[in-house]
Amino acid sequence: MHTAELIDAILGDIGGAMQRIDPAQLDALQRSILSARRVFIAGKGRTGLQMRAFAMRLMHLGLAVHVVDDVTTPAIGKGDLLLVGSSSGRTRSLVGAVGSLAGTGANLAAICGNLDSPIARAADNLVYIPSSNFKANGGSGDESVLVMGALFEHCLGLSCDLLVIRLKETLEVAERDMNARHANIE
Repeated sequence: MHTAELIDAILGDIGGAMQRIDPAQLDALQRSILSARRVFIAGKGRTGLQMRAFAMRLMHLGLAVHVVDDVTTPAIGKGDLLLVGSSSGRTRSLVGAVGSLAGTGANLAAICGNLDSPIARAADNLVYIPSSNFKANGGSGDESVLVMGALFEHCLGLSCDLLVIRLKETLEVAERDMNARHANIE
């Protein structure tokens, strides 16, 4: 495939997957974030990198946010939200983090690519990104020109950006205020 054809195929794959995300699920996640005392973000691998970028934007919006596994992350508790990003919904360390919520009073939200997974089933709020190549979701494993689950990661990043835009509007946060919270020790 030529570069121009690949660009068209990538945009088609991402656009098609994004259009299949249920807007009501994103709305529910936005409400969960807004009602949380603090938001704890978790993800591993490339998905974890997207989730960390989302945590940064939530901090730029002025929300209390922590990244799970950071050395400064406090104990989770009542009124808090654990938001897990996981394409497979089966990553052992993330399933363990979800299991640790019992008795804490915290809520669980997940952005997942696999409906038939422990994390998806445990979530109080679930955003399903129908972009993974999991055969459990009826896929053959080769639906996208993008390789190794990258379609999920791109759609996750765009979904998080969509949430940031909506949260910025709802919270009436000015861009200059977000910029003022940006790191200045670099």
